[in-house]
Amino acid sequence: MAELGAHLTAASAGDDRPSIFEAVAQDSLMAAVKPALQHLVKVLAESNPGRYSFLWRWFDEIYVLLDLLLQQHYLARFSASFSENFYSLKRIPIGDCKQQPLATAGLPKRQHWKSLLLLVLVPYLKGKLEKMVSSLQEEDEYSIHPPSSPWKRFYRAFLAAYPFVNMTWEGWFLIQQLCYILGKAQHHSPMLRLAGVRLVRLTAEDIQALEEKLAGGTSSRTDSIKTQVQLAVKKALGGIAFSLSTGLSVSVFFLQFLDWWYSSENQETIKSLTALPTPPPPVHLDDGASSALLPKLKTVCPLCRKIRVNATALSTSGFVFCYRCVYNYVKAHQRCPVTGYATELQHLVKLYSPES
Repeated sequence: MAELGAHLTAASAGDDRPSIFEAVAQDSLMAAVKPALQHLVKVLAESNPGRYSFLWRWFDEIYVLLDLLLQQHYLARFSASFSENFYSLKRIPIGDCKQQPLATAGLPKRQHWKSLLLLVLVPYLKGKLEKMVSSLQEEDEYSIHPPSSPWKRFYRAFLAAYPFVNMTWEGWFLIQQLCYILGKAQHHSPMLRLAGVRLVRLTAEDIQALEEKLAGGTSSRTDSIKTQVQLAVKKALGGIAFSLSTGLSVSVFFLQFLDWWYSSENQETIKSLTALPTPPPPVHLDDGASSALLPKLKTVCPLCRKIRVNATALSTSGFVFCYRCVYNYVKAHQRCPVTGYATELQHLVKLYSPES
């Protein structure tokens, strides 16, 4: 059975297309780098908030700039992204030309800029959209706006539609990969099709040309001051990109390990093994001189001393009040009227009786 399906996942000897395993592996490489770096920045920000908090606050923007520099360097020098070059792959324009351009020739300008935008901008926008959806879900969960609010209806409709949009997006990639495995498509990813390129393996001529280019670049001399300045700036930018790429290449497996270690599934396992005991309930102030706020009848609001209207619990302490009473009190004092625990308006929970 395995022998019959082996040709679907392995490329033939004369085929320049990478196997589906190589294609998916290079995709997952950069996807694993960002969460690991994000955790390192979070550790730095928590250890020294005054110095490193801006890194955590602007992590997405700083990362996209570094990613832009890195991908631009590799596309210009190797006709491939960082992860594609790591797996000895290159990009060539779509066409029926029999002679493939060398990796040192670079991509045409149109394919180069489209590739750069799709490599950097699409993951950035997708990450921002996921964060926005997560914040909207939290706001919807703790919101105290009336259900008939037009804005609330709009983003509830957006939250209801987002899973289907995301499923369509992921399904598009899955169908493209299946077509690539079956030999019905030249691309394993729709992003390559939009960029107008396809992936092939580096040839012996590509490797030789890259080595000659590196050797020629180090031995070139020029007498023009302007050219020397331009060359110095280009070398500095190239050195930064090379340092980033070398550091990522060396630490890629370590970063993937960190990504696995701090994944949500693994953290749930760790929390279950090191679970702390449940804390006791808040201190109740009954039967004492300081318990003036607590009425004898459990249906009376501790603030207005009347039968509760629109009963609302404060999740911080568990006590129940009238909605109007506790809303005004928490808004003014940011604490529980009975226990004094710090609290916010989002901790108010409406209670419903079985009759309602």
